[in-house]
Amino acid sequence: MASSSQKGVVITIPVLVLSVSAAAIFLFFLLSSLSSSPCTCPPSTPDSTFTTTAAVVTGGKVVEEVVDRRISVSRDDIEWVKDQIRANGLHMQDNVLRKGINPRTRAQQLEDLNNFKGISHYEGSEANNHTALPCPGELLVEEHHSNYGEPWAGGRDVFEFLAESSRLTANSRVLEIGCGTLRVGLHFIRYLKPEHFHCLERDELSLMAAFRYELPSQGLLHKRPLIVCGEDMDFAKFGSDVMYDLIYASAVFLHMPDKLVWVGLERLVSRLKPYDGRIFVSHNIKFCSRLGGDECTKRLGSLGLEYLGKHSHDSLLFNHYEIWFEFRRSKA
Repeated sequence: MASSSQKGVVITIPVLVLSVSAAAIFLFFLLSSLSSSPCTCPPSTPDSTFTTTAAVVTGGKVVEEVVDRRISVSRDDIEWVKDQIRANGLHMQDNVLRKGINPRTRAQQLEDLNNFKGISHYEGSEANNHTALPCPGELLVEEHHSNYGEPWAGGRDVFEFLAESSRLTANSRVLEIGCGTLRVGLHFIRYLKPEHFHCLERDELSLMAAFRYELPSQGLLHKRPLIVCGEDMDFAKFGSDVMYDLIYASAVFLHMPDKLVWVGLERLVSRLKPYDGRIFVSHNIKFCSRLGGDECTKRLGSLGLEYLGKHSHDSLLFNHYEIWFEFRRSKA
């Protein structure tokens, strides 16, 4: 029997060297391109620092840039400010008349403003030609900051809790039911991209304070929040194609009939992102608990909502905590 001859592929040394070199060059460029690509991974840092896209004003135009944005303060931040106070030997003092400082109550400020119009001001026909957006004196002295039964600074606490709990980014969309004078909303408007904050509010004076004082004085007019004057949980003016990452109501449901709250939730479910979107309601959920535990769960389930739990958060600046109830859309 004739032996079968073996067949094989013969690779010369020069060809082998060229092949290895080509593979190494390809691998080098591949790794370089991967290392230079921006990471789109979700934030996972424990100190609430997020790499996100922020809208900023440059040369009168709104542009976007990627920045690191921490939502809540860190322990290092708190220790830093305490160190500054200690280093400067500062102590709280009585706010009395002293050189260059004339303490005034809001009522006194308003009286001074009405009577004297400020140290330097225009008279006669010129009085109306130099102010682009005249603001009522009651708003200029911030009387509306006392409308909430607790310090205005508490709005920042609410923002930090909700933004972190919902893992918001600048690209998220937020709806507040009852934003009032924007005690909380200002912080969301500043954080989010333009037009990404929406609000339904019924109180006309609160909306005047928001539009004529808070947004202009905070430099946030370019953010173009969609704030609608309305009631009865009518969200038609927000459009039918908007999907929210967060919908929240701070103390608003306490002042509504249970039936109207349920009407509102039914209308909002389809506007909330499935699974990842969140609804937060503050203080209590008696509109649901009054039905009884099983019936409450059943009613929520019929809307496609799931109750996730009760939370509380502390204030940074004063002795106060707030309670929130969390829901999500459990069906796509």
